[in-house]
Amino acid sequence: MTVESTAARSKPRRSSGKRTTTSGARKRSQSAARPELVQLLTPEGERVEHPDYSLDLTPDELRGLYRDMVLTRRFDAEATALQRQGELGLWASLLGQEAAQIGSGRALRDDDYVFPTYREHGVAWCRGVDPTNLLGMFRGVNNGGWDPNSNNFHLYTIVIGSQALHATGYAMGVAKDGADSAVIAYFGDGASSQGDVAEAFTFSAVYNAPVVFFCQNNQWAISEPTERQSRVPIYQRAAGFGFPGVRVDGNDVLAVLAVTRAALERARAGEGPTLVEAFTYRMGAHTTSDDPTRYRKDAEREEWEAKDPILRLRTYLEKEGLIDADWLAGLDQESDALALRVREAIRTMPDPDTMAIFENVYADGHALVDEERAQFAEYLASFADEEGR
Repeated sequence: MTVESTAARSKPRRSSGKRTTTSGARKRSQSAARPELVQLLTPEGERVEHPDYSLDLTPDELRGLYRDMVLTRRFDAEATALQRQGELGLWASLLGQEAAQIGSGRALRDDDYVFPTYREHGVAWCRGVDPTNLLGMFRGVNNGGWDPNSNNFHLYTIVIGSQALHATGYAMGVAKDGADSAVIAYFGDGASSQGDVAEAFTFSAVYNAPVVFFCQNNQWAISEPTERQSRVPIYQRAAGFGFPGVRVDGNDVLAVLAVTRAALERARAGEGPTLVEAFTYRMGAHTTSDDPTRYRKDAEREEWEAKDPILRLRTYLEKEGLIDADWLAGLDQESDALALRVREAIRTMPDPDTMAIFENVYADGHALVDEERAQFAEYLASFADEEGR
């Protein structure tokens, strides 16, 4: 299975007056005919073929992808509502990016390792991380509520782009151990401008690391549009580092699954890194502290809502007779049960220990930290004094 060519498009040259050869014209014609965006399911729910990527799934597997996306979206909506109710300090919604995450997450093997950002709730679902464990960090109760080694799913990374380096180093270790597993690093279009990502590209290429860089291009790095982040499509950057890149329709869960699976198989076969750009859209805010109406137009969102990844797959499943009203009703019940479990979990979650921030800073303690701890304790005590008056 081949990966789509990543040769960057050159600027048109002035004619030299020489006749173009037939072979040269044929090569350009073939290049022009090859679609830049890998797609297996159109926004209208029509199944299409791609010359480089094929996918053959059972009805149960197709229904499973739909279920994954529906439950992930419901969990995400509940978490957003809980933040608005004061139960979470912050939440980063994945609304609109379900296909990119579920498709790539289901392409992974159990022994593959994942380095996420802070928005990969769908990938966490695929790796078997309990959704309620994702909420602890956003509530301030812990620094991550799961054991990364239990699910091969690293803790969420808040520092933009650093996980690409972590993934590369881990993948280099995997190669030295002689394992045939792969590593995947998630980041956004904004993070692609970070130096850490460029360094990860360099090291992974030089050491032929078995890593897949999965960029969810949701069009906006907070309020900065993609066209102000890059002069070329993001996937084309890989060519400059010496490995292939491919752009996939990030709202097409089938195409994402096929492309990511191929990239992971390539990594496991010792052929090095691949950059996958999932071309998608962030339908909601960057986080719950953001107001997207200040920098983007409603018409833009409406255009992308017509490409909704869940509606797209549902349309296809209904056309093929793979789901019916009873099956959908059962999924609705499962979705409601998940939402209830999430609400109960967050409301019974303990409040964070306000003094815990000073723990584990230094292994043997530090005079300055001790001083700051005492000052903060005195500050907190002043509120109790005010209440007692």
